[in-house]
Amino acid sequence: MEIIRNVARHKLRSFLTISGIVIGVLALTTMGAMAENFNALLNGGVAYFGQNVQVGPPDGQSAALLPLSKIDEIKAVDGVAAAFPSYGFQAKPGAPPSFSFGVPDSIVAGDPAENDWAGLKTTFASGHQIDAGSSGQVVLGSSISKEFGKKVGDSIDLPIRPVDARPDFVNHSFTVVGILNVTRTAPDNFAYINTADGQMLLKDSLPIAIRDQVDVSKITQSVDVYAKPGTSLAALDSIANRINSQVTGVKATKPSETVNAFKSGGAIFTAITTAAALLALIIGGLSVVNTMFMAVAERVREIGLKKAVGATTYNVMSEFLLEATLIGLVGGLIGYGIGAAITIIVNGTTPPGQSTLFLLTPALTIFAIGFATLLGAVAGVLPAWRAARLDPVIALRNE
Repeated sequence: MEIIRNVARHKLRSFLTISGIVIGVLALTTMGAMAENFNALLNGGVAYFGQNVQVGPPDGQSAALLPLSKIDEIKAVDGVAAAFPSYGFQAKPGAPPSFSFGVPDSIVAGDPAENDWAGLKTTFASGHQIDAGSSGQVVLGSSISKEFGKKVGDSIDLPIRPVDARPDFVNHSFTVVGILNVTRTAPDNFAYINTADGQMLLKDSLPIAIRDQVDVSKITQSVDVYAKPGTSLAALDSIANRINSQVTGVKATKPSETVNAFKSGGAIFTAITTAAALLALIIGGLSVVNTMFMAVAERVREIGLKKAVGATTYNVMSEFLLEATLIGLVGGLIGYGIGAAITIIVNGTTPPGQSTLFLLTPALTIFAIGFATLLGAVAGVLPAWRAARLDPVIALRNE
């Protein structure tokens, strides 16, 4: 009866221990997937802003516009290979604020040829790029196209008219010519239009009193500047410095400053989420240690008999290490499975137009299951060593 009770107690402790590992891996999977999703967004920003120099109005003049003639001055700066005017607008002006890890729906206007220079490349799920020199065409990112249920050939009015739109609100009909593949970064929420259409929207955004007095064909909100492909970040910083010293009335931002801001934000978020998950997992690991020590204490006679008939230290230690490793592996597989199911369900029920919260990656899968397995093995070392060091004579005598 005592043997049966010991077996029952050991199974119960093993179940509770595996449950602790499951909870830890579940936390690691969900928090890690959230960090992976956030980092994918930031990596898109690093890829884009790390390959160009952003030029805008001088400090303190955020509402100012730049003459298009500045582009010719910028192109004359040593190291500049290309420069494009850029315009940006809210796709849903007046929409109530909502919490999201992604970027808001936006309208981005520029020369479609800029895509050949951009560090963040986009590809098409259907349709094609905006035709050069065209007007009234739009390419939609994957999220914004799903949000409004649009496909190639459909029309969409941009910007989206708010429910409480003012009488002077203006929008225009665009024909969807392309839908982008998922990037899990900013372009998913962008509607891309041509430069001329961007200037049209810029005019619409001006106060009525001056709307007809401004020639929008001669101004831009900002300029995207590119060097030759492969130019280092340090070299791009030098180009930004030269633009600031040689071109008056503009402010070129060093790309390293933007890139470092993205990276620091990602590092902080990842550290917080991973630390919280690992803490839960380590607590589960401590329960493995406790379970295995109790198993050794309850199986002293069994260990003594095995050693008495010739079992080596290696045999005994391997048995307990294998058991501890198996606990970690089983807990890791179950915890990851539950965590993965939660992330898939939550992502699948995310309303159209809102960015998903989670991203499961092969690296996260390997890390979550592998760490749980390794944790179980490491946690079993001391109990296994204790079992292997038991003297069979003393063990049998004590029993």
